[in-house]
Amino acid sequence: MRIVEVGPRDGLQNETATVPTAAKIAFVDALSQSGVAEIEVSAFVSPRWVPQLSDASEVFQGITRYNGVLYSALVPNRKGLDRAFAAEVDKVSVFTAASETFNQKNINTSIAGALQRFRPITAAAGEAGLPVRGYVSTAFWCAFEGKIAPRAVVRVVEQLMDIGIAEVAISDTIGKATPDEVRRLLDLLIPRMAADRIAVHFHDTYGRGVENMLAAWPYGIRTVDASAGGLGGCPYAPGASGNVATGDVVAALEAHGVNTGVNRRQLDRALEHLAPYRTDDRRKLPPDGSPLCAACPHSTGENCCGRYQNPF
Repeated sequence: MRIVEVGPRDGLQNETATVPTAAKIAFVDALSQSGVAEIEVSAFVSPRWVPQLSDASEVFQGITRYNGVLYSALVPNRKGLDRAFAAEVDKVSVFTAASETFNQKNINTSIAGALQRFRPITAAAGEAGLPVRGYVSTAFWCAFEGKIAPRAVVRVVEQLMDIGIAEVAISDTIGKATPDEVRRLLDLLIPRMAADRIAVHFHDTYGRGVENMLAAWPYGIRTVDASAGGLGGCPYAPGASGNVATGDVVAALEAHGVNTGVNRRQLDRALEHLAPYRTDDRRKLPPDGSPLCAACPHSTGENCCGRYQNPF
């Protein structure tokens, strides 16, 4: 069983309060002692648009690396990959979506355009012996297009495999998936891709994150993303909880007889390093705004200013 702890990246990028670099380093170091298999430490994205992760290089430089733990990072382009190389990351991730509209709104290109962007990344990473994960966002529902057909997700996954992606993370971006929808997608996907190359990434917006994870278990899925304390949140469901909590995932698996090797008390100790900086003042959706307002760096939560720009 592999637990991928995404709190330092997917969690902290959605916090409005500034978390000092030293606190992030202490958080990652504590998580390293919890028994998780991989920690997504940060993202090498534009500090102008994602200021919460502007210290990615410094965090990687400051953490203590433990044997048996992979330290990964998100990279949006070749420039980000070069920064990841300099930081000596163990693994990198790229991301696209199964929804054309979400892709255009989020990364300013089509699905085909995103795949073209990834080719130089997978080629260079492959030459360096670095595995690449591909996130497939909106794998079940999209804030703009509604329900996503499973076959559309499979097409994107197959294209990612064709360009050298080692692992695909099936992501329930707005947390609306049900266990039946998870099973329908995996019924199509598993015959085309080995289960050990698939990860699941669920949000807990509607309280189904753990249930959806358990629905994937019988298919041989053994890589699960989670965030300590449920850090982060879905920007398209203001006020709702976001990433499924690592402790909840561990507790559910152990209740079913699965030894995860993860110490829940240590997860709590890790969160203590962030306690002084956490806030409930997260991105809110203006009554007249697009769902993108919740992720917009200019949003005040009152009125849509129309200034949303691609953060990467």
